[in-house]
Amino acid sequence: MLYNRLMSAIPKTAAPFFQEYTFADLDSRHDAGLVIERLLAYGNRIEIAWAFAEYGQDRVRQWLLDSGANRLPKRRYALWCILLDVPAHAIAERRNAWPH
Repeated sequence: MLYNRLMSAIPKTAAPFFQEYTFADLDSRHDAGLVIERLLAYGNRIEIAWAFAEYGQDRVRQWLLDSGANRLPKRRYALWCILLDVPAHAIAERRNAWPH
């Protein structure tokens, strides 16, 4: 059990991405959407590799389809759409919080 908890611990190097949270209280399974969001937006190769190992490409891709357009910076969203083979229309349909 302890081994599984250590394997799924969010990389400590990602702590600056969660400044408004108590990093030690974050749970990689319970807070998966938040963790995927922050690592795709700000993570380096090691942190992103951890996310794909922890959640799998299918889950990360599904998060991108469901929430990425509204929760990632525009350029990061476009990059991940290309890398995860999300259809181009998904990029064009990105909803803006302020359409004017």
